[in-house]
Amino acid sequence: MLDFFGAIGGFIMTPLYYAISAVLIGFHNVFGEVFGPASGLAWVLSIIGLTLVIRAALIPLFVKQIKSSRNMQLIQPKVKELQKKYGHDRERLAQETMKLYKDTGTNPFASCLPILLQMPIFFALFRLIDQAAKDPKVERGLMTEKLNTQFGDAIFLSAKISDTFLKTDDLSVRVLAAVLVLAMTVTTFLTQRQLMSKNMPADALTGPYAQQQKMLLYVLPLVFAVGGIAFPVGVLFYWTTSNLWTMGQQFYVIRNNPAPGTPAFKAKEERDQAKAARKGHAVTPEPAAEVVADPEPTPARVQPKRQTKAQRQRNKKRK
Repeated sequence: MLDFFGAIGGFIMTPLYYAISAVLIGFHNVFGEVFGPASGLAWVLSIIGLTLVIRAALIPLFVKQIKSSRNMQLIQPKVKELQKKYGHDRERLAQETMKLYKDTGTNPFASCLPILLQMPIFFALFRLIDQAAKDPKVERGLMTEKLNTQFGDAIFLSAKISDTFLKTDDLSVRVLAAVLVLAMTVTTFLTQRQLMSKNMPADALTGPYAQQQKMLLYVLPLVFAVGGIAFPVGVLFYWTTSNLWTMGQQFYVIRNNPAPGTPAFKAKEERDQAKAARKGHAVTPEPAAEVVADPEPTPARVQPKRQTKAQRQRNKKRK
């Protein structure tokens, strides 16, 4: 059974080893010419380059994630209505909720897809670095013994990038690893906090979805902080760079395409009005319709009374 799962794992990971090592070596060929092939800076920059390539490839998925997250926020009032209506029947509530997701094109699991897709890449890079340090003769992907030796022995800021916080007594490694773990944790927290504080309407700040987001706000940074001390310094560079990309990308999307009814949406409206005012095309609100008082009614014309024959004769005599 273990051999079976090992074969399945190898079948999945082997293409990743080749893809990741190809991108890594491509960047290393460039930076190695500048800083030297055995330079730790060349390998760190290669890891950062690998990260940027992967995140750029995931942009369409990130856009889908943002749209799904926005839909999740906007349909929260409808979800609450369903909870009030079918709260006594969990099966019916689940059916109606899934129908609502389908009708609105919302995928509640889309927010996890970028992380889930990055995890195999993350572990593939971890194995490449770990293998390069432990046994350079074992070649994975396109990494030759010479490249493995350079990769495993590379030093950046006096720290070996293949070492971990837990498996070394080198103070330089521990300091650099601690800084990267802290940066990784803080950027994870700020990214999630940015989404909740800027791009969630008031109605979405309560209910199950909001509770899930609040839980992730504190759980994810804690997971990264605990797990980070066991990762090689090179892997920490990958994950920290990925977090910085996510934070910047999310800031751009929230600033330029915020969800309606959110603080970010109001801020964008104010910026648009200020920009239009500077160009001399300020959009002024339409004046309220004036309330015109009803004109005074015209008095009805009084019809003259018909005179009798005797009255007409008396009038003639007077004239």
